[in-house]
Amino acid sequence: MLAVMSAAFGFALNAHNNIVTNYFEEILHLNGPQFGYITAIREVGGFVLIFLTALFYRISLQHVTAGALVVLGIGYGLYTLSVDFWTVIPWVLITSFGFHTVLQTQYYLGMSLTSEAKSGTILGKMTAFAQGGTFAALIMVFVVFQFDLLSFRPTFIILGVVAVIAAVAIIGFPHLHEGAPRKTAPKRAPFVFRRAYRYYYWLNLLDGARQQLFFSFGLWVLVNRFGLTVSQISLLLLAVTFGSMISASWIGGRIDRYGERRILSLINLAYVVALAGYALAGSVWVACACYVIYAFITPVSPIAAATYLRKIAVPEDVAPSLAMGVTILHATAIAVPVVAGFILNFVGYQVPFLIACGFALVTFFFTLRLNPKAQRCAARVALDETCAVTEEQTG
Repeated sequence: MLAVMSAAFGFALNAHNNIVTNYFEEILHLNGPQFGYITAIREVGGFVLIFLTALFYRISLQHVTAGALVVLGIGYGLYTLSVDFWTVIPWVLITSFGFHTVLQTQYYLGMSLTSEAKSGTILGKMTAFAQGGTFAALIMVFVVFQFDLLSFRPTFIILGVVAVIAAVAIIGFPHLHEGAPRKTAPKRAPFVFRRAYRYYYWLNLLDGARQQLFFSFGLWVLVNRFGLTVSQISLLLLAVTFGSMISASWIGGRIDRYGERRILSLINLAYVVALAGYALAGSVWVACACYVIYAFITPVSPIAAATYLRKIAVPEDVAPSLAMGVTILHATAIAVPVVAGFILNFVGYQVPFLIACGFALVTFFFTLRLNPKAQRCAARVALDETCAVTEEQTG
């Protein structure tokens, strides 16, 4: 169920991401600053996620996920009604609420399938299925736009249908804890904000600033500066997706084996190289290579952050804390693209990428302080000690 949902969600979400930049440029005629503004609007759903999670905390995460996917599908279908910047905003918001909810709940559902020691592996496998769906989507987009089989608007409707298929797949997902079935849904708190989880919050805050700068303007630079078409963008994303599809599970296993501190520090050094190269590239080939490197390693950060949280938090805090992390991430994700969009009126496109490079460098030094065992909350320490005593008595 989770594999089908991940693949269908990856198909719908990333096919949309593939075509939406060209849709904004060619059909709605958005300019550079408006790309920053529309990205900020698109992140509102992530910013208010903690409040949505608190509102629906009595509903199982399976049903919350299915409902969010239906909302996502409806939003994609309604994209067909937009004609300019202002008329696309409502549908951007609707889809934002949908996909940001799924981004948070899918990690919890995935980690419920297995033990803490194998969380990275299972999330890596989920990513591989999502990338498989993405790969199929990009092939579809390439064929459709290369041979002019469909326009943008009917393509959005197809993506909406696929999102609803994902909802149908996940609605019957069983209640699990550490991989074992349960008759009822695990309890979760409606709202969690604890000092003990501060390192997890900081990871999301810094990642939000870095990733949204690239997400806002990465493809726009390739389209506007280097003139890449929808078909060429599709080929580029196919290369990234194929690499992620075959390596995601392996990367997740490296997180389990070597720990979040080592993996995240290496990943953020790679971000620095890729972002600096992207900003300074004068060749479309160099820019594309840097884009591939950056996009290939991007999924590692949220997976490692989620597995770190699971190691320091009590089980009932994990789902609402994931939501809090997404909300914190999007506090910067809303502000940063707006500021970057504004300064693009006065400076070259290179400046936002150099700023993102700076955020990645700060994150690198921050990740060196991660120590899951020493940073567990008091309740988690007590729970682990109780479990150890129980195992010793029954062993």
